[in-house]
Amino acid sequence: MSFSEYLSERWPTIARMMGEHAEVVLIAVAIAAVVGIGLGVAVEGRPRAKGLALGVTGTMLTVPSLALFGLLIPLFGLGLAPTITALALYAVFPILRNTITGLDGVPSAVEEAARGMGMSPLSRLLRVRLPLAWPVLLTGVRVATIMTVAIAAIAAAVAGPGLGELIFGGLSRIGGANALNDTLAGTLGVAVLALVLDALFVLLSRLTTSRGLR
Repeated sequence: MSFSEYLSERWPTIARMMGEHAEVVLIAVAIAAVVGIGLGVAVEGRPRAKGLALGVTGTMLTVPSLALFGLLIPLFGLGLAPTITALALYAVFPILRNTITGLDGVPSAVEEAARGMGMSPLSRLLRVRLPLAWPVLLTGVRVATIMTVAIAAIAAAVAGPGLGELIFGGLSRIGGANALNDTLAGTLGVAVLALVLDALFVLLSRLTTSRGLR
């Protein structure tokens, strides 16, 4: 069976797997965004805490993905829970790093002007600092999303949903019927999904960032 025939026959299944892949990635990134942004705000202005937070979350990126998925099996079993947990752990660092960078990049003159207007620290954070840091912060979320799209394919090793099922299934029976097609479809699906999500983040950035900050 040619690859084009394979796609026309199995397209509904591939589309379903792409949807599942995107779902676990977005859920994990949403969790990581809450943790990363919250932690970035909490450690802002505290150099030691900032260095510790970046060091700990950055260390997670040195752990091989297959090993991390395996380590989570005794805690969460197989399936969705270890998949989302591992992806969220990987996604925290770029979001935290860009949150800290964005907040540190707010001009001191703007901060002083807001303070002079009588704005409270919380009001300055929500109405001045976070909006100004938004482009950098959103870039961190974008990087985390693209990164986890690729890592999510490894989740098939712990029975996680997504396109990894096609890739691992094809590789496990290489030389068999449609094994190469399965592997190729899964790999191309991951690449296409990453491009689509990246384009959506570019669009979101344009829609939510004022021209003066672009």
